[in-house]
Amino acid sequence: MAGPVDDTYTESQVIMTAVQIIAPFTLTYGMFMILHGGDTPGGSFQGGAIVGVTVLMLAFAFGIEPTRQWLKNSVIVSLVTGGVLVFVSIGLASIALGGRFLDYDQLYKVIGPKQKWYMEAVEIGGISLIVAGVVITLFFAMAAGFTPERQGGGSGAGPGVEAGSGAGTESQSDAGPIDRPAADESGVSDDD
Repeated sequence: MAGPVDDTYTESQVIMTAVQIIAPFTLTYGMFMILHGGDTPGGSFQGGAIVGVTVLMLAFAFGIEPTRQWLKNSVIVSLVTGGVLVFVSIGLASIALGGRFLDYDQLYKVIGPKQKWYMEAVEIGGISLIVAGVVITLFFAMAAGFTPERQGGGSGAGPGVEAGSGAGTESQSDAGPIDRPAADESGVSDDD
């Protein structure tokens, strides 16, 4: 079995330079897709994903922890929460005015501006913010890795296992012969 994997951040001038050149273009393209989401193919979902992936590119180039410190958790939570609030408020406003959820015609009859503007508000202010925030959040959550302390409750022990009993803390090399297929003298395992 190989030794532990060294997953520390290694600075690469090529990657950093490439991301510095590419990131403004991907961010601009993501914003273009978000702003034209109601009128052209693509849309706010894809645009939000591109904006989120631009942040991921920055994290790969300049380090995950510096990016996490630059883009605080409260900013990401605000993106997702703001998107949900816009989406739900427009939907509930149409219900309050006697229509169905996200009934833009009912909003138009009572409030006034074209239906298109309500749809744009949902797509730009709702969907794109939610998608970008979720992409970034999932990346940071996966980059943090899995540790026994983060597994549902703090002790790291699974259900029915006492904390401190050592269960769930063994490494792959300590797993024992039960997890490995038996091999005969020729080195061929039973699974081959």
